[in-house]
Parts: sequence; C-alpha cells; structure tokens
Amino acid sequence: MMPARESLLDAAFAALARRPWAAVRMVDVAAAAGVSRQTLYNEFGSKDGLARALVRREVDGYLAGVEGALGVQGDVRERLAAVAEWVVSAARGNAVVRALVTGCWSSWLPSVGLAAVVSSSAVPAQRRADGALPSSGELVGVVRDRAVAVMGRGTAGGEAGWVCESVVRLALSCVVAPPGEGSGVGELVRGALHRQGVV
Repeated sequence: MMPARESLLDAAFAALARRPWAAVRMVDVAAAAGVSRQTLYNEFGSKDGLARALVRREVDGYLAGVEGALGVQGDVRERLAAVAEWVVSAARGNAVVRALVTGCWSSWLPSVGLAAVVSSSAVPAQRRADGALPSSGELVGVVRDRAVAVMGRGTAGGEAGWVCESVVRLALSCVVAPPGEGSGVGELVRGALHRQGVV
C-alpha cells in the first residue's frame, strides 16, 4: 500500500488538475487519498505545507527525469538532446513543472514562496519541503551543472558549462514558443551542437 504522504500528494495533484488551488479543499484531498483530514494535517501542517510539499515533489521528479535523460546511450549531442526533450515534455505535461521552469505562476497554481519557511514539523520530508525552493534560474543552473558533470570535457574547447546552459535555455524557449510541425527540440539541439562542433 502506498504511504499516506504520497497518496495525499497524488490526490492534491489530481485536484489541482480539476480546479484552481484556492478551490482545493483539504477535506476533499484527504477523502480522495482515503485518509482522515487529521492525517493530512499531521503530515503537512497546513494547506501551505501541502502546497510546498507538492511543489518539492515536482522539482524532485523533474530533476530525476534530467538524470534519466543524461543516462541515455549515445554521444554528447544525443544526451543533451535527450535532456532538452525531457525539459520540454515535462513542462508540457505538468503545469507545476512548467511554472517552475519558466517562473510564470498562474492563479490556478499554489502560491508558494521560494524562500525557506520556519518548519516545526516532526516529519523529515516536510522539513525538507519547507526548505528553500529553487527559482527558474536556479533550476537552469542545477540542470546545467548536472549535465556538465556527466558531459565533462566532451565538448569543444572545454566550454561544457556554456554549451549545457545553452541547451537548457533552448529547451525552455521551446516550452514558451513550441517549434513548428516536423521539428522538435531534439533536432534543434542536435543541429545547434553540430554547428558548434560539439561531438
């Protein structure tokens, strides 16, 4: 059986797909997860605590997807193209991830500050969720740094940081303004890296 915390986060995410966060009721989230409202409050403390935990989980899932993309077989171009494709698909399929990577939060989504909040929670996972959340610019840096760590010196001229950040920013541009029919972000990345001599 799934732990109550994950069930509650799944229920909150599902509720968010149907109505704006302001209209999501804690009692409904608890009922959808099959737990008591008191269990929800014991786990998250408040609706804000639930929102922060939900956003933290989406950050973690996004970064796990980046790690998976970096682990694909192939040369530097293929791995970076996989990262770009993940960034775009994750943002298109998840409104919270889209807001995280673009910095554009709609009124539909939970309003969470990026700064850490004082946590009195006895739940370690909630204390972590109450920590600082990354801004969109910080997420670019995290993805860039993870890509550089995997890519190392496999880029032309040892400019791995610049190349990896450019790929992430190209992917983000495709989130905001999707490419036309027949071309995807992977093809754009492969072409740009080929022109730059990245092997």
